Amino acid sequence: MIKNINKFPEDFLWGGAVAANQCEGAWNVDGKGISTADVATAGALNVKREYTDGIIGGKYYPSHEAIDFYNRYKDDIKLFGEMGFKCFRTSIAWTRIFPNGDENYPNEAGLKYYDELFDECLKYGIKPVVTISHYEMPYSLVEKYGAWRDRRLVDFYLNYCNVIFNRYKDKVTHWMTFNEINVITLHPFIPAGIKIKPEENKEEVIYQAAHHQLIASAKAVKLAHEINPDFKVGCMMVYPLAYAETCNPVDVLTTNEFMNRHYFFSDVHVRGHYPNYMKKYFERNNLNIKFEDSDEEILKSGTVDFIGFSYYMTLVVSGNNDGKTLTGGNMTKGIKNPYLKASDWGWQVDPVGFRIALNNLYNRYEIPLFCVENGLGAVDEVEEDGSINDDYRIEYLRQHISEMKKAIIIDGVEMIGYTPWGCIDLISAGTGEMKKRYGFIYVDKDNDGNGTLERRKKKSFYWYKDVIKSNGEIL
Repeated sequence: MIKNINKFPEDFLWGGAVAANQCEGAWNVDGKGISTADVATAGALNVKREYTDGIIGGKYYPSHEAIDFYNRYKDDIKLFGEMGFKCFRTSIAWTRIFPNGDENYPNEAGLKYYDELFDECLKYGIKPVVTISHYEMPYSLVEKYGAWRDRRLVDFYLNYCNVIFNRYKDKVTHWMTFNEINVITLHPFIPAGIKIKPEENKEEVIYQAAHHQLIASAKAVKLAHEINPDFKVGCMMVYPLAYAETCNPVDVLTTNEFMNRHYFFSDVHVRGHYPNYMKKYFERNNLNIKFEDSDEEILKSGTVDFIGFSYYMTLVVSGNNDGKTLTGGNMTKGIKNPYLKASDWGWQVDPVGFRIALNNLYNRYEIPLFCVENGLGAVDEVEEDGSINDDYRIEYLRQHISEMKKAIIIDGVEMIGYTPWGCIDLISAGTGEMKKRYGFIYVDKDNDGNGTLERRKKKSFYWYKDVIKSNGEIL
């Protein structure tokens, strides 16, 4: 029976999103091990961050303190409760549970922390939505095994999943296996700890590591459903919607090929097998991706329940980029779109593209969607009276929520929820900056790590509270 929906579903999950390594801090307390995020130094805009081998004195590592959410989460979640959050998307730091990644037994202090964090959420009626691996993994696994290039990481990851699924089976219902899994093709270290050696075939290493993550994800989905049949487990991808620059068939074909590089990951997660276009790509480029005999069955038996994704911007793609102005954002790059405005960081703002993205994903897969990242990174100014009037953020979110509403009501897209990124200001995954702020809650800290960490409600805090209270009717 087709439901007649003329508004957001009553059980729509409004909330906000963060990641452990970008907000928690407390990088070396209570038994936590060193993660790949912990060895990333700060880098200014357009300056590549440095990923050190271990921790080097005299350098600034933003994740080490971040916004001190580890010690302040009760006050922060109280603010989320005040806004009326129905859910809170966060991640578990793998290194809090298994400091080196390959231990047989977990760190109880880490498990206890997330018990208390999830309990605090539930106290306010906020459902935890948990990413299992979000741009963070034990650095020891990079040093000892070369990270996800080694098949043994599948078992280490499954051991980790088994522990957290069992521990939190009565507190968490929605899980995602890997954050923005397709970013491995754009920046292999951030999501997968992969360092390419000069003599290696870069693409072969990346796609072999990606295969191991896809196998691990499928096994995790199957395991989760065995532990608790009510679990909903999704993938999570960057959705980099691209437009062809012109109606020239070469531009259209190039755009299709661009999108396929990303659809590959969701295709495998949802359909349970490698698409032919990817098999042919491997063949044409002499990429030898090793499969084990059981891999096809593993992928088939571990398809996801929903698609989690991030959407911030769109790009333009051409068969010929010579002399054209390029722009980018969220790890992607394309031609500048003359019809769109851009953020302070050059990310092109495209609310209608959000509706297109929702339609593309839902029509391709016909399973529920969950937009777990969307938002505007901007420079916020504190007024003399202490207020932060972020009308630009309100307008960005208003336009995107409006287009999401059309996708649901007019186009029939099925959605679980919406969690704007960085609901509280946090450090940037790409640069370690604090200046690029996304939150409804301001955190007093600068790019150099200075500040009181005091929290302040922005104007958008009160606006989003009304959005949630009205279930999207008041925008």
